[in-house]
Amino acid sequence: MLCRLGGRWLRRLPALQLWARDPPLAPVPTSGAKRPTLPVWAVAPVSAVHANGWYEALAASSPVRVAEEVLLGVHAATGLPWWGSILLSTVALRGAVTLPLAAYQHYILAKVENLQPEIKTIARHLNQEVAVRANQLGWSKRDARLTYLKNMRRLISELYVRDNCHPFKATVLVWIQLPMWIFMSFALRNLSTGAAHSEGFSVQEQLATGGILWFPDLTVPDSTWILPISVGVINLLIVEICALQKIGMSRFQTYITYFVRAMSVLMIPIAATVPSSIVLYWLCSSFVGLSQNLLLRSPGFRQLCRIPSTKSDSETPYKDIFTALNTKFISRK
Repeated sequence: MLCRLGGRWLRRLPALQLWARDPPLAPVPTSGAKRPTLPVWAVAPVSAVHANGWYEALAASSPVRVAEEVLLGVHAATGLPWWGSILLSTVALRGAVTLPLAAYQHYILAKVENLQPEIKTIARHLNQEVAVRANQLGWSKRDARLTYLKNMRRLISELYVRDNCHPFKATVLVWIQLPMWIFMSFALRNLSTGAAHSEGFSVQEQLATGGILWFPDLTVPDSTWILPISVGVINLLIVEICALQKIGMSRFQTYITYFVRAMSVLMIPIAATVPSSIVLYWLCSSFVGLSQNLLLRSPGFRQLCRIPSTKSDSETPYKDIFTALNTKFISRK
């Protein structure tokens, strides 16, 4: 492949000369004890939210209605209390939808990682050829650099096409998981506040007695903050485990990691102001996400999913994660 591509570089260098002379184009309530007070945005019926048209439209959208039907269907089919129905729905959706997508994401990323040695070799040879041609034709450093970058992007794209592993395919998980999380959250909000399109009041009453342990009422916030803090801790743990696997992160990746950490902390006070049903869903979703993240580090499961082996793979991933977290947060002086 390298020799073939090398020959193509030599055949296409005259075209590079023409390109170098032209300027590059720009890229295109229930009765009884006093209940905690929810914020207006969390309790107002959908029709009463006049200030936020987008919020009203989203809460009444078809995907949210479908999510409501899924929750109602699981509850009716299983006969579980509402806390159990929420947990079962979350696990089923994450297992049926996001786990296969997460495995596909790891598959793509593994193939991209295995291409890095070949990309480095191509980059070295291309840099030499561009330097020779620049000396022959008197290109400026800027023209030579732009020529190198333009052709390097083309060659990398050809490699991605050859191995069918364009990195954008690894983002499919985000584009499915995030909307699903939003629709389920709004569906639980509608059911908990009586804003659902059907049986709203009766479902709200069921949720008011459908909790467990310290949160028996799923229509009010968790006054103990146990659920909100648990959501923040698990999300932070997911971020740290993902960060441990990335060696030599770019500045952009570092900024993204800090941003996600900040959002994980910010979710704690937000979760303390919404119905416990929503926070229970968030907690379960995060816990399943953490479990999937750990499962996809298992050599046996990766082999079952036919994820290619890489140099960064470990035979003892869980021991490595525990050691790294212990060194970073516990044993650090």
